[in-house]
Amino acid sequence: MALTEIDRNLIQRCVEREPGAWRDFVKRFMGLFLHVINHTLHAHSVRAQQDEIEDLCGEIFLEILSDDFKVLRNFRGKSSLASYLTVISRRTTLRALLRKNHSQAMGHVDVHSRSLEQASAESIVIKQEELDELEVMMKKLPPEHAAVVKMFYLDGLSYQKIHEKTGISENTIGSILSRSKEKLKRDNLQV
Repeated sequence: MALTEIDRNLIQRCVEREPGAWRDFVKRFMGLFLHVINHTLHAHSVRAQQDEIEDLCGEIFLEILSDDFKVLRNFRGKSSLASYLTVISRRTTLRALLRKNHSQAMGHVDVHSRSLEQASAESIVIKQEELDELEVMMKKLPPEHAAVVKMFYLDGLSYQKIHEKTGISENTIGSILSRSKEKLKRDNLQV
């Protein structure tokens, strides 16, 4: 589905900081973000309290607002705005889960609390054997692709950070990850 005129105008109004534009954006996409958060948590067997879900939604909105609406300014209109924002919100949610997981691994979280942090650690931790297997499989990828896969999946870097480190455009990063994931799936290893 292509970009609608309503969404094109909404993006323009937000980027130009027109009064009421952000309120309209939030009203239009809040339900989508909550759905993506809940779906992502469910897919990773993570249970969360309502306030934790609201915090995740807040992180998505902050991601969109950051760098003067960079996420919206980078949108090229090759899909619907909802599809694009679904990807952004899923990535933001996964990064938040990885941060919580890393924080717990570093001993910054009470390990006796059964919260989002505990559940995410249980569902997202990659075992050493899996890491070793992934490294073997990544050797079958072109070096540039393997580096991008490592930065995204293992280091938890955003497309922007990978771009800053490698100079590869953010759109190309997505393409590399998709092709690499398909190759790894064909070789019986899912990322």
